[in-house]
Amino acid sequence: MFPNREGQRVPNVTFRTRQNNQWVDVTTDDLFAGKTVVVFSLPGAFTPTCSSTHVPGYNQSAKTFKENGVDSIVCLSVNDAFVMEAWAKDQEAANITMIADGNGEFTDKMGLLVDKSDLGFGQRSWRYSMLVKDGIIQKMFIEPEEPGDPFKVSDAETMLRYINPEAKNQSLVSLFAKVGCPFCASAKAMLSERGLEYEEIVLGKDITTRSLKAVTGQTTVPQVFIDGQLIGGSEKLASYLEVR
Repeated sequence: MFPNREGQRVPNVTFRTRQNNQWVDVTTDDLFAGKTVVVFSLPGAFTPTCSSTHVPGYNQSAKTFKENGVDSIVCLSVNDAFVMEAWAKDQEAANITMIADGNGEFTDKMGLLVDKSDLGFGQRSWRYSMLVKDGIIQKMFIEPEEPGDPFKVSDAETMLRYINPEAKNQSLVSLFAKVGCPFCASAKAMLSERGLEYEEIVLGKDITTRSLKAVTGQTTVPQVFIDGQLIGGSEKLASYLEVR
């Protein structure tokens, strides 16, 4: 059984990281002293579950975590610093501090270093998350010891519910638009006024009219999606926001 270190101080380790093409030493004090930090650790950069779900979940929830007293989010993996730096760029994970535990020292001291030689990975971290306040581990969510790579409890939603059961993540908004469209500008203004961050998908650059129709059933812009629901154009967005 993996050890639960709740109530204990995080291991004292110096990490070798890459920042702006330079080597930078980062200590555990740098990461945790005087701060409330959420850490999630995973088996490897660029691997399927880590890239499709684990990192995006925390990255998208960063604003909500901050609103609930979390100073920073740290992703830790037994990979080298170059890999973690490249993965951060690939994931566009600007809200997460990527830390390479290159020698597995921190993970080993946590008691969560596992052998994944059957996959050609060598020694890696078991998947887990933890809440750390001023260097003291307050809560740990360790994935069950099952075959494969279980992903049941170390996700962002579970951690957020622990910190504040009433917390709600910000809505995920996508806006299909085109350059010079006044109705698109109106939709953007409405979203910004409500504090809703959005991802803009530009017609003619990021998507074709054919694909726009395939996705939305429409050929005009803007088309707004909120949490997977097609809201529609600027007028429908205004009506939606009035009752939201």
